Amino acid sequence: MEFVVPQFLERKPKIVGPFTFGQFIFIGIGAGLSILLYFVLPMAFFAIAAIILIGGGLAMAVVKVNKIPLPILIKNFFIFLFKPKVYLWKKKTMGPAIIKKTEKPQTRIAETEKEKKESPLRIAQGSQLNNLFTNLETKNR
Repeated sequence: MEFVVPQFLERKPKIVGPFTFGQFIFIGIGAGLSILLYFVLPMAFFAIAAIILIGGGLAMAVVKVNKIPLPILIKNFFIFLFKPKVYLWKKKTMGPAIIKKTEKPQTRIAETEKEKKESPLRIAQGSQLNNLFTNLETKNR
């Protein structure tokens, strides 16, 4: 009898109780910093700082947002925040220009040529994809 053995399992082993090694490190760092602050701060400030540090350590160890662990989510946030961004802008295509019957066609052509000369941007004449397609179709026959 043949059995299908699943491969590429992404399950980390539990090292300390129900926590993996990485989760235990986060909780340990929060608890360790809290112990250090116990000797440095007055009791009222220590209690507030300990709650924040241990709560943050537990959140980093356990919380997942859309199945993504919180440390990875925070790392991705800072990468997005400081990485240079590329903004692309596509010009909306306009329909053909409407020429009034009273307007002379030569003046309209002269105006468009004038606009082309003034524009600092170079506009591509068209895609060569259609020419490539027709060349391929005619050669195959």
